[in-house]
Amino acid sequence: MNRPHDPLSGAAARDPRPPRGPSPVAAARSPVRSRTPSTDRESPVSTTDKPTVVLVHGAFADGSSWSAVVERLQRHGHRVLVPALPLRGLASDAAYIRGVLDGVEGPIVLVGHSYGGAVISHAATGAPRVKALVYIAAFVPDIGESTLGLTGKFPGSTLAEATTAQSYPLPGGGQGEELVIRQDVFRQQFADGVPETTAQVMAVGQRPIAVAALQEEATAAAWRDIPSWYLVATEDRNIPPAAERWMASRADAHTVTVRAPHAVSVSDPGPVTDLVLRAVHEVRSGH
Repeated sequence: MNRPHDPLSGAAARDPRPPRGPSPVAAARSPVRSRTPSTDRESPVSTTDKPTVVLVHGAFADGSSWSAVVERLQRHGHRVLVPALPLRGLASDAAYIRGVLDGVEGPIVLVGHSYGGAVISHAATGAPRVKALVYIAAFVPDIGESTLGLTGKFPGSTLAEATTAQSYPLPGGGQGEELVIRQDVFRQQFADGVPETTAQVMAVGQRPIAVAALQEEATAAAWRDIPSWYLVATEDRNIPPAAERWMASRADAHTVTVRAPHAVSVSDPGPVTDLVLRAVHEVRSGH
């Protein structure tokens, strides 16, 4: 039976460390971006040594959330992979993505949205072909942190009120608990500004995430060793924008800010593509 669920209650108490403000370095890297025409219409770059771009979706979404970004990257001649994330556990999801990475030849730019950010931080650890991490309104946990803990670190998320819990069978027997966003509030919560018909399709096709995955603590943090880029979505109702800025600053990520909802790859694919292409350029130039 579906029932209201509050997965975020008490999350802040599990992470007692006080938030730090953005560093001068990160602040200098953070021009405010609005919904303006994208520079992704520039001439495609040479195909020599182009990295493969791997796009990892998060909770309450699927690979189609990257469709407009994929089209733009392919226009530039990039090979793009969009694996379907199981959304069942942080370590197991990361292992799945690591398997995808191990099958790629050449350099990789690894991109994660939302919960997918926590996954790429795990999956890229010890993966020498991953040359850049790009976080799109995403979690960037340090070792010992969970996505729930990071959500509760700052006020502003309304995800708890928007989700419903439902049970699913575990492989070894018993029942697990997963979350979905209620369809009647999906657009407001996740994709505000996206055309209503598009948001309705997203709502019915959303992928639920296991509560255990949100509670699982990170055991790796690849952003400590791999250059990172971050897009802050200022209208995000899933992850507080203040939390996004704080995580980006802590990771010393090259940061841009876009006035957009959590589903920024759907609402504003241009700025998302631009940031990925910046990372690609840095990888190709050897910086």
